[in-house]
Amino acid sequence: MFMISIFTSLLTYFVGVYVFSLKRKHLLMVLLSLKYIVLSLFMLIIIIQCDYDYFFPLYFLIFSVCEGALGLSILVSMIRSHGNGFLNSFSLSLC
Repeated sequence: MFMISIFTSLLTYFVGVYVFSLKRKHLLMVLLSLKYIVLSLFMLIIIIQCDYDYFFPLYFLIFSVCEGALGLSILVSMIRSHGNGFLNSFSLSLC
């Protein structure tokens, strides 16, 4: 059962990396795939760290929530300034 859990968490991690590498067109898809990767890593941490310190997974969740809030705020500001969330329309030369 332990190996099946590790296999499923690694499979979800690689699916998230696959979606992240293929769907780079829209910022929301990038953020969703990053959140999928973070949740699969959290599942892997919980599986491996069965009886040890429980503070690290808590800190990991806190930082992942902060990362999600920061990504959504960037998405909202990008939609307000450029009109859409496509990464192709966002140019760094405008800064």
